[in-house]
Amino acid sequence: MNSKTLVRRRRQLLLFTSPALAFFLLFAVFPLISTIYISFYKEDKFVGLDNFVFLFTNDEASERLLYAFLHNCQFFLIAASIQLPTALFMAALLTSGRVRRMTSFYRTLLFIPTTLSVVIVGFIWRLIISPLWGIVDYPLLGEPATALPTITLMSVWQYLGIPMVFLYSALLSIPSNVIEAAQVDGASDLRIFFRIKIPLIAPQIGIITILTFIWTFNGFDIIYALNGGMPGPDYATDVLGTLFYRTFFGWGADLGNQNLGAATATVIFFIILLGTAAYFATVQRRLKVSQL
Repeated sequence: MNSKTLVRRRRQLLLFTSPALAFFLLFAVFPLISTIYISFYKEDKFVGLDNFVFLFTNDEASERLLYAFLHNCQFFLIAASIQLPTALFMAALLTSGRVRRMTSFYRTLLFIPTTLSVVIVGFIWRLIISPLWGIVDYPLLGEPATALPTITLMSVWQYLGIPMVFLYSALLSIPSNVIEAAQVDGASDLRIFFRIKIPLIAPQIGIITILTFIWTFNGFDIIYALNGGMPGPDYATDVLGTLFYRTFFGWGADLGNQNLGAATATVIFFIILLGTAAYFATVQRRLKVSQL
């Protein structure tokens, strides 16, 4: 390949990737940099880390931030412990050959909730679990102990199709000669699944786990659709996303503070960044090494 051809291919690559790159810079990088920038200001005056100091030292602000963080952790643990095993079971069932008919139909049926609006999902589930006209007599959204787990299960139901499709594709990509060799050696289907298939798709399982972490710590839409900006009862469903919304835009009689809200958003960003970096530096690297 001569230099002229190489230059031409680089120009073509730049031409085809520039729209996506411009979109990413405009709607992801620029807002992020702007948010971090204004978090160091207060009423157009540079104050350094004062907004962050206030978030972590003010009694009320730090308490709300801590509770929101703990609720996000609960949100993630419930979602990961239910969504991932269920999606893996569904994907394994669809690729096992036991569902020989209408596999595409079941796969599509599991993915349909993902395409629904969060507002529609919240409205449907609110009707289903309503103590007045639903199938549940207990006010699941009205009790602090059950409100957040209930909302988490709603979100898991909606987005179950995404990890299912990932794992379905990963299971299909396993070489058939590996499975056939295990069957010749007398391994049962259950043993093949846990001793061969699970280790081979472990990196994909890890990616789904960290995507679930990012999704839950960015969680806002389903909670806002059900409870608005003041998540109740008694802040039981308050997460970092709703805390940021109230801080930045205000709610009710409370006025918003853009600089303090930007500082809250920056804290959320670094929590997600540190969690993701720690995962890729430890768990994902070990999974790749073990596969080699």
